[in-house]
Amino acid sequence: MKIVVRDVPPRAAWALEQAGVHPLLARLFAARGVLAADELQDDLARLLPPAQLKGAQAAAALLADAIAARRRICFVADYDCDGATACAVGVRGLALLGAAQVDYVVPDRVVDGYGLTPPIAERVAARGADLLVTVDNGIASVEGVTRARALGLKVLVTDHHLPGDELPEADATVNPNQPGCEFPSKSLAGVGVVFYVLMALRAELRARGVFSQANQPKLDTLLPLVALGTVADVVRLDANNRRLVAQGLRRIRAGQMPAGLAALFAVAGRDARRATTFDFGFALGPRINAAGRLADMTLGIELLLTDDAARADELARTLDGINRERREIEGGMREQALQIAEGLFDPDEEAPPALALFDPGFHEGVVGIVASRLKDRLHRPTFVFAPSGAPGRGHELKGSGRSIAGFHLRDALDLVAKRHPGVLLKFGGHAMAAGCTIAEDRFDTFEQALRQVAAEWLDEATLTRRLETDGPLPPEYRRADVVDTLHAAVWGQGFAPPVFSEEVEVLSQRLVGEKHLALKLRHQGQPVDGIWFGHTDPLPARAHLAFRLEADEWQGVRRVRLLVEGLQT
Repeated sequence: MKIVVRDVPPRAAWALEQAGVHPLLARLFAARGVLAADELQDDLARLLPPAQLKGAQAAAALLADAIAARRRICFVADYDCDGATACAVGVRGLALLGAAQVDYVVPDRVVDGYGLTPPIAERVAARGADLLVTVDNGIASVEGVTRARALGLKVLVTDHHLPGDELPEADATVNPNQPGCEFPSKSLAGVGVVFYVLMALRAELRARGVFSQANQPKLDTLLPLVALGTVADVVRLDANNRRLVAQGLRRIRAGQMPAGLAALFAVAGRDARRATTFDFGFALGPRINAAGRLADMTLGIELLLTDDAARADELARTLDGINRERREIEGGMREQALQIAEGLFDPDEEAPPALALFDPGFHEGVVGIVASRLKDRLHRPTFVFAPSGAPGRGHELKGSGRSIAGFHLRDALDLVAKRHPGVLLKFGGHAMAAGCTIAEDRFDTFEQALRQVAAEWLDEATLTRRLETDGPLPPEYRRADVVDTLHAAVWGQGFAPPVFSEEVEVLSQRLVGEKHLALKLRHQGQPVDGIWFGHTDPLPARAHLAFRLEADEWQGVRRVRLLVEGLQT
């Protein structure tokens, strides 16, 4: 691993500090491209206006007409946390704005696959819906939209994924990444798109005289859900997304959140009063995602929709149990996948530039997580495949991929499809995450084709693991209150949480739980505890470490310890 230190533009850091930003935060923010303090202001008035989002006005008119005519509106959700929160925000938001009949369906990952398919459109029509609204999907559902409209449904597509060559012929489409959309934030999550559509709808209802500025419903009650879905979907936290997340966190810390979120914090053992983006990404999000991976995402959506604390507690405990099962399955698959991966190349040689793994015993619900873990471990673009559990599709494999910086995964799949027509039955995704379906007898072809693209696109520098850090930690900031200040800020994809790096003295080290390294270190002349989770190899007496800060409590005293992230080699 190569540890590198981010550049800190001195003028920007100085300007932020002069504007009253904590000196350490000023340095961290400047290194992440923040040039002025007003970029850090997170009041709602600074959100980008909905009018800039192509299709938002048409969507608002479509929804306003449906509300006025008391038509039945049905959401088609997705089975991840972004899709679940987007559905919950849509259902709750429309109820606030006067919709009388709102319903939803969520595809089954195994039976239905992803997105609005023709059978899903038929299911929505059979429920008596008049208007079908996709959330976190739909931009690639050309056939599904066509079928829905043939059945007499109006269709509104809300999505954030990259479109393909052909767009669905919906009555309205809202997606910041669709052609011709000049919305400055291309990183809105699916839940963010829905929230913007609701803001546009409220403005349309004001224009129609349904509400005034004084008596219009408050949509900010939805922001805790928007924040959760945004972080859990690992979209880039640009300034607009950071404002959405900051507003959601503020309400959660004040106890203003749906019963389901409060129940999730409780079962995860996290303190909502000190909620952070880490809680969203590693505690709440995985528990909701587990429902879509192993069971039915209806459980997750119902949790986010209920206002009954007892029901919320029951559902949260169910999801917690499903998540434990998910972790067990994932753990076994990860070890098996690692053995397969290590068998693909000589241990003394470099790993191939990209990996594709398949085992008949893999579960398609967790292939994405396993691909992510292997990508982190081996620093290679990685696809993991499992047999499709869909009826009549036993010969197909469902794959999920995760990538490294410098390798656009969806573009790579597109090139594989062009070079080997018919290998990919379908595919989609982003730069860092993508999915595809292939025939089982074409796996070897896919594997070789992916490696070929990776060999052409990736060089030695890209294939070398690099960990960007913020350099040495001044010892005066190794305090619990500073840790709290750091944790209170909004960090995530594209706005990385602080990681410091410097040489320290290793005073002692021992294994705990057979897989973690507990450390006694000397940092800047002072002793401090440290731990390296998931690492068992001993460290040298002096080591150049990358580390995060954590404040843990022992017998009523809060102490700072270093969470090791990497070792300079």
